[in-house]
Amino acid sequence: MSKSLLIDTMLFEVSPQQIDESISDNSGKLIVSGVLQRAESKNQNGRVYPREILMREAKKYTKEFINQKRAMGELDHPESAVVNLKNVSHNVSEMWWEGQNLLGKVEVLSTPAGNILKELFKAGIKLGISSRGMGSVSESSEGDTVEVQKDFELIAFDFVSNPSTHGAFMHPMNESVNYNTNENLREDGSVCDKWCKTESIISDILTGV
Repeated sequence: MSKSLLIDTMLFEVSPQQIDESISDNSGKLIVSGVLQRAESKNQNGRVYPREILMREAKKYTKEFINQKRAMGELDHPESAVVNLKNVSHNVSEMWWEGQNLLGKVEVLSTPAGNILKELFKAGIKLGISSRGMGSVSESSEGDTVEVQKDFELIAFDFVSNPSTHGAFMHPMNESVNYNTNENLREDGSVCDKWCKTESIISDILTGV
């Protein structure tokens, strides 16, 4: 079977308190932790990652990337098996298991993409975190799921705006946007939705406002 690029997103939650405490305790750095991937569970792409394969790749990723401080990831869904340095926004500094969940600690970097990611977090924008890898899949006998095969190779974890797994969002808890308030109105009187706010934040960062 030929390998293809496999991208799947998992739930990664961060509270406003964690953001504030991290920035205060780490000299302005934002370091967050949460679920990176889940074993033996079907996602919305219909894929299942066997625990044995994820454990092998997590161990390899820790040795070859995390321990060498080069476990970098990008902002948005790259369509490549190579991590593009100009788009790097964060670095995974640690990984561990809790049941079937693979968790990790992530440092948001002071790169252009990292600054955008940090501001999105602070604004309470919902994001997802995706595992990116190369591998093949095999369809189950029932035809409703596909299982990732032993040739799978983990490449990186990326932050994205369109999670593929049910409930797979990264977001500060207890923060919500009230779309009925005046601060969420455009100059023409129309409602500024969450994408409008995201675009505004990115524009401010890029223009230095």
